[in-house]
Amino acid sequence: MPTDACQFFYDCRGCGALLRPNEGDCCVYCSFGSVPCPPIQEAQRTGTASCCAA
Repeated sequence: MPTDACQFFYDCRGCGALLRPNEGDCCVYCSFGSVPCPPIQEAQRTGTASCCAA
């Protein structure tokens, strides 16, 4: 995943569900992943603003 964009939707190949971010999250990684999405990780690492509204 690029560090300057978020993935808003994920189409699960296993069950066919279309995942969307939970309210208040910027993307499906922040809603369902065990760590924040790459743009937020990059912003935390560099101390810069993220493209995500987090």
